[in-house]
Amino acid sequence: MNRHRTTALALVFLLLVPALLVGTVALAPGARAAATPPVTGSMTGPTVVSPGSVELYHVFGWGGPAVAANGTRVGNVSYYTTVLAGNLTGVSFVPAQGNFTTNTSLSANLTAANTTEAITIDVMISSVFGGKNDSTNFTYTVNVVQPYVVSTTIVNTSSATVSSFAVLVLLDGNVIGTVNVSSLLAGASYVVTFKYPTLGLSSGSHTFSLSLVQAHGLVRFANGQSSYSVTFYVAGPPPNYTVWYVAGIVAFFGAIFIFASRVAARRRGAARR
Repeated sequence: MNRHRTTALALVFLLLVPALLVGTVALAPGARAAATPPVTGSMTGPTVVSPGSVELYHVFGWGGPAVAANGTRVGNVSYYTTVLAGNLTGVSFVPAQGNFTTNTSLSANLTAANTTEAITIDVMISSVFGGKNDSTNFTYTVNVVQPYVVSTTIVNTSSATVSSFAVLVLLDGNVIGTVNVSSLLAGASYVVTFKYPTLGLSSGSHTFSLSLVQAHGLVRFANGQSSYSVTFYVAGPPPNYTVWYVAGIVAFFGAIFIFASRVAARRRGAARR
């Protein structure tokens, strides 16, 4: 009897082992797929630009079925863009699509319109491998605004050519950018112009300053100085008279109510007599 039981258990075990092995093999691809990193995407670049400007952006994309669990790229990760704006004349995002073949970042240029508006870049990151396709979407908004502009002339007062240098631009004492001058011949002049696009400065006085501290000591502004400043005033928002309008209306109807109440009281008093 024990021999028959042992034989039966052995047969069951022999039948179960192949089934378990098949199940393990069948589950393995699913386990690997589950470990695949999710599709992600993002973009970097200026969010405030000047009308007609061309700005550099970087699009990032990664993950999905095209990326194995160990981080190896096994398929295609791509981006596709659509540009939305009130005025699309002259607006472009180039290249509008691309394939992340060797890295997770690609460069593209946005050309803004010559009008102030908000531009929305709709981006889809797509990951494709082995008949599987996964994607994610995000948007990036760029505001086109009229910039503050500071401009002045610099002069090479020496008898030799001055090699490349940078003119520092400061706003209220803080460096906000540079203007690069490739070179300047002896006795030559150059108009330095800097555009500062911003959604707005606080009301009050502000000062733009340009500095030639990196100009080898041979270049001066037209006034003979190594620095140049210009102060401008930003007006505050117009006063809000809404509260006063409401208060006036309330006072007006309140006076009418008081007057009507007194008239009614007098009439009631006369009626009693």
